[in-house]
Amino acid sequence: MNDLVPPKRVFSPAREEAEVASHATSSPQTEHPAYRLAFQDLDFLLREDLRPVRFQLELLKPELVFDEANIASTLVFYGSARIPEPSKADALIEAAATDHQRRIAERLKAKSKYYDEARKLARLASRVAPDSDGKRQFVVCSGGGPSIMEAANRGAADEGEESIGLNIVLPHEQLPNPYVTPSLSLQFHYFALRKMHFLIRARAVAVFPGGFGTFDECFELLTLIQTGKIKPMPIMLFGREFWNRVVSFEGLVEEGTIAPDDLKLFHLVETADEAWDYLCDYYSGSEHHLDCGK
Repeated sequence: MNDLVPPKRVFSPAREEAEVASHATSSPQTEHPAYRLAFQDLDFLLREDLRPVRFQLELLKPELVFDEANIASTLVFYGSARIPEPSKADALIEAAATDHQRRIAERLKAKSKYYDEARKLARLASRVAPDSDGKRQFVVCSGGGPSIMEAANRGAADEGEESIGLNIVLPHEQLPNPYVTPSLSLQFHYFALRKMHFLIRARAVAVFPGGFGTFDECFELLTLIQTGKIKPMPIMLFGREFWNRVVSFEGLVEEGTIAPDDLKLFHLVETADEAWDYLCDYYSGSEHHLDCGK
């Protein structure tokens, strides 16, 4: 008997159908928006009652991108978009017009060292080899913007490795920093979906000094672990002076609003080496064992 090989598919690909539809003969019927294919109809897709579909699409697209890029786990970087690169810190002070502005510029300059630490930590993470299945581990992932985020993507680029940038549409223009790998540079409309993709593959998180956005991302992560929604992972808070000044963690314990053991959910560090040693010790002997040679 002859071997029969059935066709792989019987329906035309959606792309072909869309191409055919775009060449439809012009008539009052075909020119009306109602005749558009649903997936080509932006007016339809952007309707208020299509928000659940847009949520699904914004969840699905990055998932497919990362799967196709063989990315199994990430090291996520959170941090301020305002902390300058050390070489540019003095320019902030020179631009200060008042004593108040100068004091703030000086404090930002003092934190500029964390740009270098973020860059170094990203270099260390980017040296982790793929696992035996070819899956990429601890891929650098940032919000794709400037400052600390730029430093993270830049560190990966220093090693000749790819890195992720999860950008967000804002009222003021925010372009991805130039060190994000173009094929891994994604833009989000919904903060909630962006935060999900920060954490779906995260196996460690480095949190640098920052403002409302950094606090939002950091404390949501701590809450998810505290409530058992996700498994614990290494969370490294950079800058003991900063965190102890702006958040009284011990005060929360004393007020009874968190438990003493909740202070074990994160680890305060100062340098990339200190953070990397903590991360490697955390995963020592686990399925995510790292070759932590520096």
